[in-house]
Amino acid sequence: MNRLRIRELVRKEFIQLFRDPRNRILLFAAPLIQILVFGYVVNYDIRNIRVALLDYSQTQESRSLIDDFAGSNIFHFTHHLTDDKQITELLLEGKVDMAIQINPDFAAIIRKGQTAPVQIIADGSMSNMAAMRIAYTSSVLDKFNRKTLRELYPRQMNYGKIDARIRTWYNPNLDSQHFFVPGIVSFLVMLTSLLLTSIAIIREKETGTMEQLIVTPLKSYEFILGKTIPYIIVALVQMTAVVIFAILWFEIPLRGSILLLFFSTFLFLLSTLGIGLFISTISSTRQQAMMTTFFFIMPFLMLSGFIFPIANMPQFVQWLTYLNPLRFFLVIVRGIFLKGVGLEILWPQCVALAILGIIVFSGAISLFKKRLD
Repeated sequence: MNRLRIRELVRKEFIQLFRDPRNRILLFAAPLIQILVFGYVVNYDIRNIRVALLDYSQTQESRSLIDDFAGSNIFHFTHHLTDDKQITELLLEGKVDMAIQINPDFAAIIRKGQTAPVQIIADGSMSNMAAMRIAYTSSVLDKFNRKTLRELYPRQMNYGKIDARIRTWYNPNLDSQHFFVPGIVSFLVMLTSLLLTSIAIIREKETGTMEQLIVTPLKSYEFILGKTIPYIIVALVQMTAVVIFAILWFEIPLRGSILLLFFSTFLFLLSTLGIGLFISTISSTRQQAMMTTFFFIMPFLMLSGFIFPIANMPQFVQWLTYLNPLRFFLVIVRGIFLKGVGLEILWPQCVALAILGIIVFSGAISLFKKRLD
């Protein structure tokens, strides 16, 4: 292996990469913009539930129930209705997230000590969000039931009960940004490394410089190394930038080793760069390379556990996730950020990344041939 040849090819790649001013903006500004946008958009925290209210009762009891909902600072009554037909229109138009209908005999039933029904109609088009809204609704109704029991039966009632002392580790406030932002960091590293390397060889063919490289004494593996080293450096710089941004802007705690984070990033890049080189080798045009890259990106994202838990997937699909390097990298990044664990815990994921990276990268090198066809 001739280090001088590799060094000059790396220098050429950097010159070609940064010659266009638009590339400089794309390489360094785009990841920061993406993590800023995704960090706020990808969020399961519910802070505003739009509610339509239809109160046929108009009594002290119904107003007390409405006050309990309004006092939670999550439910906001945006529409006060007079007819149940309006509920359907508002839900169809997406103007409210749920509707509450209180029947005329609501107060009379409660005063008799009986169970009074209240109809809750929720928009279930987004099942996860609907389930969380219903859970919040149930907690408010439970609070109202306890308060009403104390008012109807003011005597002291002693009975055995369970005192739950709940502690949430690693994310005490259950802030979804603490879960998603480290995942977004992982996804951005994969996205940029795949996109850049998938067009690395194609660019030489389209600009007509591939013929010049073929007649040089560069060996195939030297050519691959010279092509990938610049993108490893760029990916690590981008990783540094987005990690600093996640810590300072989103206040995501970094409890683990920064050295382990970058070591695992290097192992992850072996897989993504290898896949990118494979795409660049089998593609004839830049359009083909881009389309093939997005064919890989979507399955990697869906089968990584970034959005959907892997344990909820069918067994056959769970086995397929072991071929996805993003699955292992997500565990590492979230473990380092949120739990502060080290190599003694994360070594299975690091070994898996190393095995996948060696196999994919070696396959890309063996597949590449110094010829135009």
